[in-house]
Amino acid sequence: MTREYPNRPWVGVGIVIWRRDKVLLIRRGRPPRKGEWGIPGGAQAVGETIFETAIREAREETGVTIRPCAVITAVDSISRDDAGRIEFHYTIVEVAAEWIAGEAVAASDAAEARWATLGEAEGLVKWDETRRVITEAAKLRDRSISGSR
Repeated sequence: MTREYPNRPWVGVGIVIWRRDKVLLIRRGRPPRKGEWGIPGGAQAVGETIFETAIREAREETGVTIRPCAVITAVDSISRDDAGRIEFHYTIVEVAAEWIAGEAVAASDAAEARWATLGEAEGLVKWDETRRVITEAAKLRDRSISGSR
């Protein structure tokens, strides 16, 4: 089955990766949203858990090693072409993760990679759903950090 004009949704995993007070952003190298800033992620493979997908995709797209911590939410990503036909349809499970090792580099589907503060991310990321997911991940992380004190 192809990703363009699919006959069913693809399952994707998006990863909000934190390194201290910064989140890892990638500039997308492929459609949908080619050229836009977002978070790393990709399609789940048969036999992979959500967290295994997150670990693999983070390594493939950015070269970093991560520790997935929690599922944040699920997002519907449906893109239509000019004729109104569904060109892409993903159900994306969004995962929060902590950086463990590695320097962020653009690889695989990413055209660029960079660490950004929450404020910088809000200015760079265009898609409302990704901005919302990053904000939710920050709140989840704040609760986790304050609860561990």
